[in-house]
Amino acid sequence: MFKRKAYLELKKWKKEYAPNYACLIEGARRVGKTTIAEEFARKEYKSYIKIDFSDITDAMLEIVKEISKRDLFFLRLQNETGIQLFERKSVIIFDEVQLYPKARQAIKFLVKDGRYDYIETGSLISIKKNVKDILIPSEEHRITVHPMDYEEFLWACGKSADTIRAGYLSNAPMGNALNTSLMRDFRTYMAVGGMPQAVECFVKTNNFERVNEVKQEIIDLYKADLLKIDPSGRLTDIYNSVPQQLALKKKRFILSKATGKRRTTKDEERLFDLIGSQIVTPCYNVATPSLALAQERKVDDFKLYLSDTGLFTTMIFSDSSGSGRDIYRKLLSDKLPANLGYLYENAVAQAISAYGRDLYFHSWRKEESTHSYEVDFILRSSMKLIPIEVKSSSTNTHESMDAFCNKYSSIVGRRILFSQKDTGKVKALEMKPIYQIPFFLEDLQNK
Repeated sequence: MFKRKAYLELKKWKKEYAPNYACLIEGARRVGKTTIAEEFARKEYKSYIKIDFSDITDAMLEIVKEISKRDLFFLRLQNETGIQLFERKSVIIFDEVQLYPKARQAIKFLVKDGRYDYIETGSLISIKKNVKDILIPSEEHRITVHPMDYEEFLWACGKSADTIRAGYLSNAPMGNALNTSLMRDFRTYMAVGGMPQAVECFVKTNNFERVNEVKQEIIDLYKADLLKIDPSGRLTDIYNSVPQQLALKKKRFILSKATGKRRTTKDEERLFDLIGSQIVTPCYNVATPSLALAQERKVDDFKLYLSDTGLFTTMIFSDSSGSGRDIYRKLLSDKLPANLGYLYENAVAQAISAYGRDLYFHSWRKEESTHSYEVDFILRSSMKLIPIEVKSSSTNTHESMDAFCNKYSSIVGRRILFSQKDTGKVKALEMKPIYQIPFFLEDLQNK
């Protein structure tokens, strides 16, 4: 198993919350929830039993139906699996718990019983939908698993992020040769992405065509899931439209462009289902930037990013001319003809989301003009706002950033432009190489 940061969150849960709370590991499909849960159970407990509701036998299902009779349930569970449970030294995993909501409802009483710990895993969209007829337990500590972030990707490749972290903290240039090398590594991450299966394929084969096939399988799985939720196919159309609308530099996501029809209430429900699946991430426009970003957001004015930039790369280039090998070669060498700004934006959106922060941007009309200013992302740190711009190449122009900082100077703290260029500064504007985004967010979180 790859080293994952969610493992440390599980250790915190076991130390600070168990046995009074079960742990619910949630997230999109194929991000590694089950693998993390089993690895943790194997290393941190004397024994564990996993009940997989996506592949459950009739015999096991009969046992689970008796879950309210706890003594009988534990006895039969051990007999069926041949695994002994030890009081306060064993954990039971309910894998894909959304497929059997009554098991989730029983968590309240299992936790109260106190003999064992409990870990649940489930895909977000199904977790939220399959709760109609159950009492949702309050005794759950939630951990959200995202696709692997850049540091986790480096670990998987046998590399360390210490040099990048030290470079960020020192605020000194990395130097041309090192910056070029580190940017190539980051573009490799954008090409592969953070889905564990794709990363595993890359580590084993170093073959981007094989990696692309793995990513396409995941995309097809997502689309099959969406068709189960909405057989009309319009939900799938909305998903397909996300990278297309970003590539066309749309200022916001337009639902009617995705479906080809007038916006309806049902389409809005489909959109909320898509966001709830966590395979996309919304970024909301704030009407008037303030320290209360959530209160200022325009609920009908937003962009959508894909939760994994590697899947974005596959989707956006799936219909492109030329072989996959040629496309990846050009991406890694930064020679694709199209402006790749939207790819880098998606990578930053993914990083921000992985640190548990909601996404916001700000767009406003220029005076006496039909054009607009736009700041890509806005974060809050303490009592100040941090505007962020993302550029794929040139950093010479940052008109929107300058206008934003002038207009909201009283609440603006740091202002940062992420690009492929090395560390630098233009007056108060900090220039950072984009591969430092995780360590900027880490620093922000620790303050």
